[in-house]
Amino acid sequence: MSGHEFHVHGAHDHAVEHAAEHGESKLGQYIAIFTAILASIGAIVSYQGGDAQNESMLHKNEAVLYKTQASDQWNFYQSKSNKVHLMELASDMAPKEKQDYYKSKIEKYDVEKAEIKKKAEALEMKSDEANKESDALMVPHHKLAQAMTLIQIAISLASITVLTRKKWLFAMAAVAALGGIILWAMVLV
Repeated sequence: MSGHEFHVHGAHDHAVEHAAEHGESKLGQYIAIFTAILASIGAIVSYQGGDAQNESMLHKNEAVLYKTQASDQWNFYQSKSNKVHLMELASDMAPKEKQDYYKSKIEKYDVEKAEIKKKAEALEMKSDEANKESDALMVPHHKLAQAMTLIQIAISLASITVLTRKKWLFAMAAVAALGGIILWAMVLV
């Protein structure tokens, strides 16, 4: 082989390299640096957005788990209520000497129901707290997604600037980048 490598690159890369090699303008170099910086910031923003979303989903899963456990407790509570009703019916139908037995069972089930109810309510509170935490974590996720969108728009506009040499596009890219960075900073504070 001749030692020459086959290299394929996009129009943006070609335009930036051509401008840099032939000294036509420093615009290509500025845009290359600009897009590289934005790509790095975008990677950080993207990571933070994904992390916020994962944390939110973790709390949402906990909320579902607690809600399911609460539902199980409420079902258990209902079964105890059914037993109480059966014992009341049995007490009404039983002879006098057996009624005390059924009444003691009713008291036992009522105590058990109270404990089960406390557990179910505590689990529902945990579910509500986990849902609130999940919702709170989605707010920064949305802002980070918006920031990432603006950064991607800025990179696209900068790339078009290299191809068209329209400096006003680069100004718009800078405005979009600034908006994305401001949204990102709002999340960090």
